[in-house]
Amino acid sequence: MGVFISIPKTIECILTAVIFAVMLCLVTYRQAGVLQSSGYDNGKYFKWLKKKSNRAFGRFALLAIMCALTSAVVGLSFSFTAEWAAVISLAPYVLFFALFLWADSKVALRSSVTVTPRFTRLYAAYFLVCAVVSYILVTLLNFADYVWGEAVFGSLRYCPLALLPLGAVPLLMLANAIIKIYEIPHNKKFIKRAKNKLAASHIKVIAITGSYGKTSTKFILNGLLSKKYRVLTTPRSHNTPIGIALAVNNANLDDYDVFIAEMGARHLGDIAELCEICPPDISLITGICGQHLESFGTFANVVKAKGEILTYTKDRAIIADDCFDLFAEYPCRKTRCLCVDGVQCSADGTSFTLTLGGKSRVVAAELLGRHSAYNIGLAADAAFAAGMSLDEIAEAVGGIGFIEHRLQLIKSNGVFILDDGYNSNVKGARAALEVLNYFGGRKIVITPGLVELGVLEEEENYLLGKHLIGVDRIILVGETLVKAVARGYEENGGDMQKLSVAANLAAAQALLKEYIAEGDAVLFLNDLPDIY
Repeated sequence: MGVFISIPKTIECILTAVIFAVMLCLVTYRQAGVLQSSGYDNGKYFKWLKKKSNRAFGRFALLAIMCALTSAVVGLSFSFTAEWAAVISLAPYVLFFALFLWADSKVALRSSVTVTPRFTRLYAAYFLVCAVVSYILVTLLNFADYVWGEAVFGSLRYCPLALLPLGAVPLLMLANAIIKIYEIPHNKKFIKRAKNKLAASHIKVIAITGSYGKTSTKFILNGLLSKKYRVLTTPRSHNTPIGIALAVNNANLDDYDVFIAEMGARHLGDIAELCEICPPDISLITGICGQHLESFGTFANVVKAKGEILTYTKDRAIIADDCFDLFAEYPCRKTRCLCVDGVQCSADGTSFTLTLGGKSRVVAAELLGRHSAYNIGLAADAAFAAGMSLDEIAEAVGGIGFIEHRLQLIKSNGVFILDDGYNSNVKGARAALEVLNYFGGRKIVITPGLVELGVLEEEENYLLGKHLIGVDRIILVGETLVKAVARGYEENGGDMQKLSVAANLAAAQALLKEYIAEGDAVLFLNDLPDIY
């Protein structure tokens, strides 16, 4: 019979618990990236986990089975070492956890971890949760050995630790729920500090919202205004209260003249919350479609949510021509954006006539597509309202470069790659397909479909398939949305020999490598985060 309470036994329990906590943290690291990309929302993360194509639970279950079987074999094989048999039986855990890490690295996940303070806090909490649970389980097993005193059980007492891989994901979600006890009040304080900082400054705020085109218009506007003013912007696609607060709190507002804030929304009240932090002097609405209908429920709610920005606008709102009438009821000072005319598009860029203040100039930019001209027009209208002249704006337009992952043209070994990975809306998809046709050679599209369209998701992905007819090669990625795309393609006369389905992006790239040749043009349409 083993000794239950002793210094060596206590050290053994602690060391075993720490080792398992470390191993669980390692094998769950990439899962934490998916949780992070889902906004630390357990519900959204769990929805991703349930998708058959992810096989996350299956991989952890296989790890548990392999650990249990080999641990039992090793424990029995070394039973002649008495107390040491159970300790030796832990060796297979290290081996199979290492093999799991190697195999998991081959699975294509695009949600790489961004190490932020919040992520660090989550991971520290996760380690502690794993360590505590592991310690409790190890202690209970040693107590059972002490009470039972059976030699065979003593050798096999650490086999039940194979249950821990099955609990890796639930423990991650538990740690996420626990850490929110700190995160929620911490975030409120952080956001309040940004709000007070903005209120005390003399910086001009320009806010941008819409169903699509927000980030592109923001980067274009930054490029224009930077020719005359000192400009602070929310980085990348940061358009949440925390994203705005990060930009403000990490900057000395005295060093800037203008703050451009991108404002996103998935629910009614989201834009109002953002405007409470930074009420805009000038606001832009880039366009409206059924994007995020999954969370809004109805198109009317989409319009109402985006319209919240108009209630808080101090000076004027600039609204895209094709959605201006949707906001007729709002009493604020509104401008319909009509400053773009005579758009000419090619694979070399876009040119058009820009009219501001009654004067016109022909301008050109390397950005691709008719929609880019209208994004530039919205930004130009805002820059004009902010105090720039037509000549200053026209000169700045020529210096606007490609925006990362938004129809960004990359030339590689004679192949034209259109990286439209951050485009996941209906209008943007059709614009991207139009741009693809500007190029000679064979046309190839790689896409997982369109998301967050609610009741329209099936219909719009069906229509996407219809619009893919005429493309020389189509590679659909995943299982989530591609069935509707494939059906739309097939039922409207598409050649199914030109269409393939790949399990993940890595498999799609492998298929592409076999097919692609010099002179081809490849469109990566909507390289979605793994949560979709």
